[in-house]
Amino acid sequence: MTEETQWVDAGSEQALRSKPVTAVRVAATNLAITFREGAFGAISGACNHAGGPLGEGSLEGDYVVCPWHYWKFHATTGLGEPGYEADRVPAYAVKVEGGRVLVDLKSATRRNKAKHAPHPLSREVVRAPGPIRVVGVSTTAMDPAHPRYSTSDVLLTTALEHAKAIGCETQKIDLWKLGFRNCEGFYSKAARACTWPCSITQMDKTDQMEVVYEAFVHWADAIVVATPIRWGNASSLYYKMAERMNCVQNQETIANRHLMQKKTAAFIITGGQDNVQAVAGQLLGFFSELGCHLPPFPFIAHSRGWSAEDMQNNVRSVKNSDSLRDGARALIDRTVSLSRLIVEGAMPASQLARGGRKAHALEPFEEAPVTGDAKG
Repeated sequence: MTEETQWVDAGSEQALRSKPVTAVRVAATNLAITFREGAFGAISGACNHAGGPLGEGSLEGDYVVCPWHYWKFHATTGLGEPGYEADRVPAYAVKVEGGRVLVDLKSATRRNKAKHAPHPLSREVVRAPGPIRVVGVSTTAMDPAHPRYSTSDVLLTTALEHAKAIGCETQKIDLWKLGFRNCEGFYSKAARACTWPCSITQMDKTDQMEVVYEAFVHWADAIVVATPIRWGNASSLYYKMAERMNCVQNQETIANRHLMQKKTAAFIITGGQDNVQAVAGQLLGFFSELGCHLPPFPFIAHSRGWSAEDMQNNVRSVKNSDSLRDGARALIDRTVSLSRLIVEGAMPASQLARGGRKAHALEPFEEAPVTGDAKG
């Protein structure tokens, strides 16, 4: 070894030839060792994007693909994929001697993180001046060509009309009109792989979950969610949305950042079948975990019971019910009253208490495992 080089043993040639990409840690350095067409390569084990473990990724042609968000880096030069070469990770000289793969740590090229325009959702959350803002979210599914009468949607519309009548700004989001992808489980890979803004929204400009994020995090003071009862549960569209909200809650876990400060939430639940309490329990628990405040009597509901399969009569009963419409208006009054207290400062923002919660502090980030019989 000379002052200009620092050759370290990354593992046996035989072991490192057995996989296209191998995670190796030597001399406190994480590496991604590649083997393709008879040649070894070595680049940094940390992705430029969110620090994903490149050594646990895959090889796509000449490029290592990060397992977290699929950023690509050349296996021997560390350069980003074509068009993104300015994003590069360190690359290292490699040689084989005596059946061992050696990497020169002193030969590392310089990491460069190209400047990327921040996503609009990543801006600081600041409430703009103005009246209380109420967003209503209809989670019922519809055939766009033949929309039907929806009892939950009708009561939500009544609620929003009343909110507007008492001086609120309102917005209605029909989930069935949005094209957004399912949650793809980045959190299951690693807590830090679930990012804010959502990784899917950042990578896919056509993903319309951004509409919901913008309303919930940046615009609304009050959130009113309306759902039908489907086999004793909230609608499938509700759960699709809720799973995509994990990136909001996850910020508390990984960054101690509470994105939905000073929000209230209320709910409208209707269905031809029963289980109102269970549906309400899920909604209340989920939005409480996002940090929302709940007004007194935070939901209204209607169901004709388990055996009432004559759905046309369920629809008729809601159409003809003045009391349900009065209930929707009263729900808005309670929710907006609480929102006014919060926005005007009568209810200060609360500190996050981690112990015993889903947002319990994470352990230090685990380093890449030592594989390939590395020494050092």
